Amino acid sequence: MKAYNAKDIRNIAIAGHGGRGKTTLAEAMLYLAKATERLGKVVDGNTVLDYDAEEKNRKCSIASAVAPLEWKNTKINIIDAPGLFDFEGGVSEAIRAAESVLVVLAAGSGFDVGAEKACKAADKRGIAKMFAVTRCDAENTDFYKTFEAIKAEYETQACPVVVPVMEGGAVSAYVDFATGKAFKYANGKPSEVPVPDNAQVEEMKAMFTEAVASADEELMEKFFMEEPLTPDEIAKGLKAGIASGDIYPVFACAGLITDAVDLILDGIVSYAPDAATAAGEGDIKCDENGPLAAICFKTVADPFVGKMSFFKVVSGKITPATPAYNARTGETQKMGKIVTVKGGKTEDAAAIPAGDIGVVTKLDGFKTNDTLCDEKNVVELAPVDFPAPCLRKCVKAHKKGEEDKVASGLTRLSEEDSTIKFYTDAETKEQILEGLGEQHILTVVTKLKNKFGVEVDLFDPRVAYRETIRKTVEKQGRHKKQTGGHGQFGDVWIRFEPYSGEEDFVFTSDEVVGGAVPKNYFPAVEKGLRESIAKGLIAGYPMVGIKAALYFGSYHPVDSSEMAFKTAAQLAFKAAIPEAQPTILEPIGTLKAYMPADNFGDVMSDVTKRRGRVLGMGAADEPKMQELVAEVPMAEMSDFSTVLRQITAGRGHYSLEFTRYEDAPANVAQKVIEDAKKAAEEED
Repeated sequence: MKAYNAKDIRNIAIAGHGGRGKTTLAEAMLYLAKATERLGKVVDGNTVLDYDAEEKNRKCSIASAVAPLEWKNTKINIIDAPGLFDFEGGVSEAIRAAESVLVVLAAGSGFDVGAEKACKAADKRGIAKMFAVTRCDAENTDFYKTFEAIKAEYETQACPVVVPVMEGGAVSAYVDFATGKAFKYANGKPSEVPVPDNAQVEEMKAMFTEAVASADEELMEKFFMEEPLTPDEIAKGLKAGIASGDIYPVFACAGLITDAVDLILDGIVSYAPDAATAAGEGDIKCDENGPLAAICFKTVADPFVGKMSFFKVVSGKITPATPAYNARTGETQKMGKIVTVKGGKTEDAAAIPAGDIGVVTKLDGFKTNDTLCDEKNVVELAPVDFPAPCLRKCVKAHKKGEEDKVASGLTRLSEEDSTIKFYTDAETKEQILEGLGEQHILTVVTKLKNKFGVEVDLFDPRVAYRETIRKTVEKQGRHKKQTGGHGQFGDVWIRFEPYSGEEDFVFTSDEVVGGAVPKNYFPAVEKGLRESIAKGLIAGYPMVGIKAALYFGSYHPVDSSEMAFKTAAQLAFKAAIPEAQPTILEPIGTLKAYMPADNFGDVMSDVTKRRGRVLGMGAADEPKMQELVAEVPMAEMSDFSTVLRQITAGRGHYSLEFTRYEDAPANVAQKVIEDAKKAAEEED
């Protein structure tokens, strides 16, 4: 493919609800542009864009995919995004690399949650929005119902550009108001026909004309004077309105049979923002002669090509001679091989100029969200706005001894998918995998097996409980052991009492008088106690909220030692804690949940069932959303992300942050103790 100037490049993300035909529409675009030799079908598992083995198996997209095509002397970079919410990270990648988003809906459907999310993401990035209503050829579908749903959401901004002509419940032609022409399709081939005299079409045309005229004051004057707009004026109004966000063009089509898909491609070339005017960021202009600035928006670990870093170039150009300077690390490495990609296939490229998208292989020092720039003009471009993982699972190697392989594989996969978080919990020593949902985590586990040959089992993570005491107890710890040579002797009296200060444990020795315990043994006593509280006596969890006061004891001038006094302190601890009313503390988190107003009652009811205490409620900063603030036991929240998604149909989201520890109810504490005993028996 030849090199294109930024003014002749369109970067467009294709997004929307799962199962609405996004990949099918993208495949139709590629086929019509002769970028592919055959029309790929999702059900047949032969699409260019769903090239991953897991995507072929699931018959749906699970990652963003890039494919360029050429249409009327313009390069269009398609970035196909997944529709399932568990793979929302792919939408974030696509939106970051694009200047426009084509939101896909199916004829007859309403304004889907996936469409809402895509539009919100586009608004956050400040990029243009366009709509494609596909499957207009299917039985019992209604383009006009779906258009009304778009119009209900965006009112006068919704602008019908291509609409179907319905006869006998079937599409007889498509009318393109931008050109004033109508086309009939047979086997994907268009033939021009007269624009039909149809009341529904006339109503749509009036709506189109008003929307276009509203984008320009001069055009609005002509509209009020009932003067017809010329084709050039229509093109001008459409382009200006789409770029400003005053117009959201709507295109009807049938992606599976490619009908009217050519009209969408015409619209993208003619009216979508070009990279030259829309790809710049802040003070950085989209100029291939300017200083280099490129964002790594996606990383893939390809088993054959190696590490692949996807870059959107904002300024300058990437060439084989370009030093690969990383703004994050401040380090330079040799530029890797430069390629363009079409789904899973690569093609060598001489350069990636400003406004374009391409891949550099084997840049080991770079990861997603890193900025590649000029060392003399260091900039850091805005990162991809990834959703935070919300579901935690403990992963255990299916075969003992493969823990390192699990860690290595999941670390590699987290480089590829920034919505994965993998770490070893410092307290429980469990390997933790976080993701966006159950399907997301199961897909990661499948990839781990297929790519790295290691299997894991999934469990709910252990909760980081604590233990404390509620009663003051004084106990003696006496360690005496006589051997052939020097013996061992340490004797302490320690008072253990509840403590509510900021520190988890406080040790004092200022009550010791008369040298009953020499000062040089105080640190040993404290060390013995600190080692003891690391593992509580009733369930093995760390102990907190304890003050230990050494107030008396005795020593032997020959047999006493630091080790003896350390052991004596531990004996005092073991004797005192069972009598000090030990109890379990559970972690409490502050929940901030966001949901549509209609779902508020159901969400609050669910939070209450989880022993949550509501602290506040009200309108959220997001339009049409409510906020619920509550304190909840973190042990009760393992499946909250799944339940919230079910209640809100995917619209809800939340954050949960640890706040403090407090006494667990008796029934909860008893279960924690029983589970700890059972786990200890299994380990033995």
